[in-house]
Amino acid sequence: MLSRVAHSLYWMARYLERAENTARLVDVNLQLLLDFRAAEGSPAAGHWLPIVDSTGDRERFLALHRDVSGRSVVEFLVFDGDNPNSIVGAVSLARENARTVRDQLTSELWEEINRLYLFLRSPEARTRFEASPAEFFGEVKNASLLLTGLGYATVMHGEGWQFVEVGRYLERADQTTRILDVLHSAFPDRGLPAAWSERHAVEWAAVLRSCSAWDAYKSLYGAHVEPTRVVGFLLLNEEFPRSLRFCAEELDAALRRISGVPSGRFANAAEQGSGRFLAELRFAAVEDLLAEFGLHVFLDRAQSRLAAIAEAVHEAYVSQPMLVRAAGASIDQQMQQQQAGTGERP
Repeated sequence: MLSRVAHSLYWMARYLERAENTARLVDVNLQLLLDFRAAEGSPAAGHWLPIVDSTGDRERFLALHRDVSGRSVVEFLVFDGDNPNSIVGAVSLARENARTVRDQLTSELWEEINRLYLFLRSPEARTRFEASPAEFFGEVKNASLLLTGLGYATVMHGEGWQFVEVGRYLERADQTTRILDVLHSAFPDRGLPAAWSERHAVEWAAVLRSCSAWDAYKSLYGAHVEPTRVVGFLLLNEEFPRSLRFCAEELDAALRRISGVPSGRFANAAEQGSGRFLAELRFAAVEDLLAEFGLHVFLDRAQSRLAAIAEAVHEAYVSQPMLVRAAGASIDQQMQQQQAGTGERP
């Protein structure tokens, strides 16, 4: 497969996953503010700025918006087309990547990507949002889930599909850590907190809902929300599709399907990094992670590991093939020049 095609499929999947996660995050936090009956002003700033921080966009946001309010953050994370982490920006970039590899996609998948893009760019999107934010975000989330299902059911599960899987699970793992990091201040630098308040329970229930994990969590632990259990569930559960460990399992498997290298070995730095990261998660306990690193440091460390894997994927399957083709083109050109000088024909 051409590295250009793999690159576009990979980023198409990442941007679609990013748009869905942003929709989940903003939707749940709007509802959380209603639960707390928070007013605009400093309480809102204290609520919304950590959400902007979770996307790594504080500097860009503050350059565009003087006040930190629900309205300014929603504008930035939902409708700002120049922000690649916003819903509109991410879907636009996903569509552009899909357009460049149109021949690799089915008509059903392309038409749904296009429909979502046109909806978000239309006046109807803002009208729908103003009338009912929950319905608007539901539209985005449902479209993303439909795209996942269409891809699984209609696209050939060859090498190109594996790059879609790599992009999806890298992005999902990263977003899960970022959602958890919004409330890292509830934990001490290391270890477990001495006590939890009712507000903590409400906030951590919102974290579960941001990851569509509320029902799955209840099936294991009941309706009582205990933040340490939430952290353990979203980091280490091997069966929940949005946990860090589940995403690491799927990411590692997709990388090995691309190269054909079995588990326990590696052919490149991406597989080495994913295998090592997965092994650590498989044998970890949440209490040990919190005692050794603390929640914030562990999440930062996980994000760095995921970024390193993403860079290694780029080096293995995008940068190197391009360099090889460039070198090959240069050699061909030299041979043609030599043959022209001696009167030979290729």
